[in-house]
Amino acid sequence: MKVNNFTLDSRDQVVTKVVREVLNLFKIETDCEDEYDWKTLDIVNNLRGDEYPVVETVISITDAKNQAITLSQTMAGRTDERFSAGKHRLIKLNLYQLFRKQFGFKAAPWGILHGVRPTKIVHRLLEGGLSRDEVIARLRSDYEASEEKAVTITDMAIRQKPFLARSDEKTISIYVGIPFCLSRCLYCSFPANILPDKAGLDRFMEVFHKDLAAVKQAVADYGFKVQSIYVGGGTPTSLPDEYFREMLTTVKEAFYGSDTVEFTVEAGRPDSMSAEKIKTMVEMHVTRVSVNPQTMQQRTLKRIGRNHSPEAIVTMFDSLREAGIPEINMDLIIGLPGEGVADIKDTMEKIIALGPDDITLHSLALKRGSVLKMNLEEYELPDDDTCRQMFSTAMDYIHKAGMKPYYLYRQGYMSGQLENVGCCRAGAESIYNIQIMEEHQTILGIGGAATSKVVNFRERRLKSSFNAKDLITYLRDIDIYIEKRAALIADAYGHL
Repeated sequence: MKVNNFTLDSRDQVVTKVVREVLNLFKIETDCEDEYDWKTLDIVNNLRGDEYPVVETVISITDAKNQAITLSQTMAGRTDERFSAGKHRLIKLNLYQLFRKQFGFKAAPWGILHGVRPTKIVHRLLEGGLSRDEVIARLRSDYEASEEKAVTITDMAIRQKPFLARSDEKTISIYVGIPFCLSRCLYCSFPANILPDKAGLDRFMEVFHKDLAAVKQAVADYGFKVQSIYVGGGTPTSLPDEYFREMLTTVKEAFYGSDTVEFTVEAGRPDSMSAEKIKTMVEMHVTRVSVNPQTMQQRTLKRIGRNHSPEAIVTMFDSLREAGIPEINMDLIIGLPGEGVADIKDTMEKIIALGPDDITLHSLALKRGSVLKMNLEEYELPDDDTCRQMFSTAMDYIHKAGMKPYYLYRQGYMSGQLENVGCCRAGAESIYNIQIMEEHQTILGIGGAATSKVVNFRERRLKSSFNAKDLITYLRDIDIYIEKRAALIADAYGHL
């Protein structure tokens, strides 16, 4: 649907955001000057109520033939949700139901659940005393989530609870960001840089050591217990062998201790791997390596800028297994250009045959800054229905392999309005993945584009500090980022 003139009766940023989420969900475009289906679209939300919100939503539409349509719905919130959260939920729910009823739009798998971490809602409801079945019913009625998605995230949250219980106020994790890659993938919007020359690497390592030393000191000063270490990027294994060993040795010596139960390295792609790097990871007690083929289709790999073959993925996987790496996880992307259900079937058969411990399915997200987003007209992307069929097919293979979902997150502009979901065999759950998604634990970030998320347990809130995404800025302003991170830690833990 295209709209010539759109008005909303509020300038509140959150109200504007939630209304836009529903319009985007149904692909309703506004401010279309030349061709349009509706001349006007006006949305008014009337709020009343004291203990809980009551929202009346009125939608007025004038079509291209000057015919007027008025739709309205009033709904009341719940006493166990924050007033503002209830108000915003009701605005979305009213719009979602009115548009669906009037124009026959298909139900979205997630309904109005648009946030990155939908399982956080489940944890809140479980902590409020609701049973599994009551939580599922609430997700269905309050958010219009499908039965499948409601069951998935409820059972997922229940599965996560024992892992979250292992962490206390002093238990933290460490994220290490190595912002380099050997080449840039078509869909990538991450702040990764093509691997620099020796002088550039030396400068990065100099600053990296300074950044790491500051976090090492904080761990000592506050008596933190490091539960997990995650080395990501970029592609950390894009570093030359000697730099990779230096980086990983420094990280291990600084943070790996008796409380550490998980040490992960993103190895990404086979053209970045070497026998020496595998030897280094084994010596440094790395427990988990991420191998990210994205697809096992040769034509797609070439199209998205991956300079390796499916056979090289198999060789890399086998080498890691033979070296004794305890757990290997693999990432795949649903919705890549030119792919369909037959492609995901072939990819899943090849991946499952390897026997990974963990598989993460990513739904392609069209992000600003990616070559794909800037040149969409050049690529044939599968439509939403096809992406959902592909996702369902992949999940069938995962379930048959005995794996179950254990963490999940969503992003904007995802193919098929789907999600990214990690699945694993029993006992192979990544504690870091659970903690980063549920935000129950402080995670201190080191390196280019790294984020520190510091939990203030007294105030039950989380604050973040971001290292610069731009490498030049990170190198230049490292002292500023160290100070910001230190201030966050002091604010949350200074009383201890």
